[in-house]
Amino acid sequence: MDAIITRNLTRRFGKVNAVDQLNLRIPAGSLFGLIGPNGAGKTTTLRMLAGLLEPTDGEIRINELTARKYWRELQ
Repeated sequence: MDAIITRNLTRRFGKVNAVDQLNLRIPAGSLFGLIGPNGAGKTTTLRMLAGLLEPTDGEIRINELTARKYWRELQ
């Protein structure tokens, strides 16, 4: 079972694509890290996964729930 899935996750700031169609499958119980140069979209991706920033496009699923539904259930 996958704990986190992203499909075509995209975040734009004006004309700049900070994250462009990111597809991830992170299995439950695994350790995962994002590495890359400054400006690669790591922080933006983590902010979207944490619910602090809304994606421009695409989907996030956490424990088989869409991210929006998952965050509502946590409150």
